[in-house]
Amino acid sequence: MQYGRSPEMLRVQETIRKVGPSDSNVLVLGENGTGKELIAREIHRASGRSGEVFVHVDLGAISDSLFESELFGHVKGAFTDANTDKAGRIEIASGGTLFLDEIGNLQPAMQTKLLNVLQNREIYRIGSNKAQPADFRLISATNQDLPSMIAEKRFREDLYYRINTIEITAPPLRERGRDVLDLAQNFLAKYCQKHKRSPLVFAPEALDAIQNYRWPGNVRQLQHSVERAVLMSEGRKIRSADILPGTAEQGPSDHARRPTLAELEEISIRDSILRNGGNLSKVARELGVARSTLYNKMKSYGI
Repeated sequence: MQYGRSPEMLRVQETIRKVGPSDSNVLVLGENGTGKELIAREIHRASGRSGEVFVHVDLGAISDSLFESELFGHVKGAFTDANTDKAGRIEIASGGTLFLDEIGNLQPAMQTKLLNVLQNREIYRIGSNKAQPADFRLISATNQDLPSMIAEKRFREDLYYRINTIEITAPPLRERGRDVLDLAQNFLAKYCQKHKRSPLVFAPEALDAIQNYRWPGNVRQLQHSVERAVLMSEGRKIRSADILPGTAEQGPSDHARRPTLAELEEISIRDSILRNGGNLSKVARELGVARSTLYNKMKSYGI
């Protein structure tokens, strides 16, 4: 993980060092794009379960109709399309780490079921009366205000305390000082290599723009902006307008490298994800594609 050198990230690193070897449940808080999944993966790597599976479940990306089957699994014949037995994500995570991303999206009925799993450490596949052991370390993440949701009766207080033995807050990029420049340089090298471009450098005004911008989409927005700049920039220098379009005038050039259709599609998907705060259902609707199509394209582009 790219921790950075800011005091905020050094505190996160120290907390990971302390809690990683334990088996305690961890709740990771933070705005969209702050790297909550990376923190979860670092906790897993620091744990005694590091040699076992890390199962990431995006609770905001699973439809209500498939939710229970995805988490708990089912047996053959449990419902119309259940043609074979299927293990759920919780069962698959047994022995390793279960990462429940966007846990604030968990519906009340499923909150109760998850609480029972955490209390009893066993699950039942849909259509089965046979208990399956559920030995996993739980890490949850959200950008929502769970105490406010508890006050509004939208999140169970007892579940909140179950998932929140240790709390880690991923700081927003605007509070990480010069970390933003280190991250930008790392992303620049990565995407020059990925897109087979000769090494590029940031012009001084681009570095100033990167440092002074608020980055509401945090690390995810910075990463996307640098990749787009690598694709769209002219010459060997990336200027502020390449990173933050509209910050300066940039004349067209007949010799500029034009992105491919696939690259433009990837840019469009990344832009939509940022605009919609990572809500993939909204992204799919905005782009006019099925959610399964969106997932396949995201996987192909490494998003």
